[in-house]
Amino acid sequence: MVKEVDRRIVDDLVANDIGFVTTVPCKQLAGVIEVLQGRDEILHVPSNKEDEGMGLCAGAYMGGKRPCIIMQNTAIGVVVNTLATLIQYYQIPLPMLISYRGEVGEKVACQVEMAVHTKAILQQLGIPTYHFHHGEQVEELDGILKHTAMCKKPTAILTDANFWSTAQ
Repeated sequence: MVKEVDRRIVDDLVANDIGFVTTVPCKQLAGVIEVLQGRDEILHVPSNKEDEGMGLCAGAYMGGKRPCIIMQNTAIGVVVNTLATLIQYYQIPLPMLISYRGEVGEKVACQVEMAVHTKAILQQLGIPTYHFHHGEQVEELDGILKHTAMCKKPTAILTDANFWSTAQ
């Protein structure tokens, strides 16, 4: 079921000239993905894997479109090389909207292990990271997207279970 927060996120992407989004399916992000599919302003290309999605984002950026990837934190370990040698090396401003699985409120036990390491991996890579824990924090997204474009760096926006349960 699509919620207002899902529409708000996509509206902020459009307002910040994000013209290409790739997604890897995630239950928490399903509403955002559903809204994306109905928006003509954004080319939405689903990915099979997150590292593949980052390659698609790099190609879109080099082709003149501002990209975004929507994914789960459980794949952060998989994308470390792609982030460092492609996204960071070529200074691609890539907002990463990431469902932060494994935090308090998680219902799937196997998700917990990667949650323990997510922030540390992002910090080690020097990636600015924002953790949305309360629904009203969606108000910060527009500024984060502007900052990402200005500094030409990837940025992680972690959205945990509490964010999705409290967002309207």
